[in-house]
Amino acid sequence: MNDDQALVAKFGTILPQLNERQRRLVLAAEARALGRGGVTRVARAAGVTRPTIHAALQELDQPAPPSGRVRQVGGGRKARCVHDPTLLAELEALIDPLTRGDPMSPLRWTCKSTRQLATALVGRGHQVSHQLVARLLHDLEYTLQAPRKTREGSAHPDRDAQFGYLNEQVSSALAVGLPVVSVDCKKKELVGAYKNGGQEWQPQGQPEHVNVHDFVDKRVGKAIPDGVYDVGRNAGWVNVGQDHDTAQFAVESLRRWWRMVGQTAYPQADRLLICADGGGTGGSGAGALAAGVWVLRPGVAGGSARSGGRAGAASGHRVASGAC
Repeated sequence: MNDDQALVAKFGTILPQLNERQRRLVLAAEARALGRGGVTRVARAAGVTRPTIHAALQELDQPAPPSGRVRQVGGGRKARCVHDPTLLAELEALIDPLTRGDPMSPLRWTCKSTRQLATALVGRGHQVSHQLVARLLHDLEYTLQAPRKTREGSAHPDRDAQFGYLNEQVSSALAVGLPVVSVDCKKKELVGAYKNGGQEWQPQGQPEHVNVHDFVDKRVGKAIPDGVYDVGRNAGWVNVGQDHDTAQFAVESLRRWWRMVGQTAYPQADRLLICADGGGTGGSGAGALAAGVWVLRPGVAGGSARSGGRAGAASGHRVASGAC
C-alpha cells in the first residue's frame, strides 16, 4: 500500500466521525504535515477541492469560533427571509386574513396545512417548500390547536334579572319542602356494537370488534336518555326511550319519575316546580309539554310549573298549572 492509499484509508475511517469544521481542520493539518505537494495529495485522497484545503489552512491559524458553532459567524447560506423580505408578512396574512390580509382569502375557509400554505405562497411568487413553511410557523410561535368553544352569543338585556327571579322561585320552593326538578334530554346513543370515543384495556392485539358503519339498527332504535334531576335531594333519575325525542316523551319521563320516586320522597307535596331549558322538546316553548304537564294530574288547582333557560329564556314563563 503506497502513501496515497494509506491516506484514503485513514480519511475513510476518521472523517465520517467528525463535523464539518473538524474535517476541514484534520485535512489542513495533514496537508501541512506532508509539506510540499501535501495540499494536492490530501485533496485527491479526501475527495475535496484544493481551495477547500487552502481555506482550511488559514482557519488553522485563526481563533476557534464560539462554543457550539461549526462555521464562523455569518457563514453558510442566508435564510430565505433575508432574500425574500415579504415572505413572513404574506405567510401571516394567509394564516390570519381577518387581521392581516384579505378576509375572503380561500385559505380562510379551508384547512391551513403547510402544503396548502406553501402552494399559495408559490402562487404569489415565493420559492418555498412545506418544510420551510413549518419552520417559519414555529419561528412565529404558531402551534397546531383545536377550536375552543368560548362564544356564547349575545346576552339578553334582562339576563341577570331573569336568572335572579328563577333562583328566587327555586329557593322559595325548596324552603317549604316542595319538589324542584330540572328536566333535559341528553345525547342520543346508538345501541349495539358501534364504535364510541375513548379507549379501554384489552389484551394486546385483541381490540373489541364493532360495526364498520354507524347505521341505526331499526330493531332496537336509539337510546334516548331523558333526565330528571331532583334539586332538593341532589339525586338524578333517567328514563331511556328508543323511539323519538318528543314533548310527550318528556312528559312521560316526568310522570314515571313522580310515580317511582317523587310521590314517595314528597308525600305532602301539592305543587311541583319544573325547570327546563329554553329550547327542544322539553323547553319552555313546547306547547305539547305544557299540555302534558297539565294532565299529569288534572283538576288540581294552585300548582304551577315554570321554565327558565339558557341565555335568559322565558323567565317565569307559565307552562302548566297543576300538581303531580
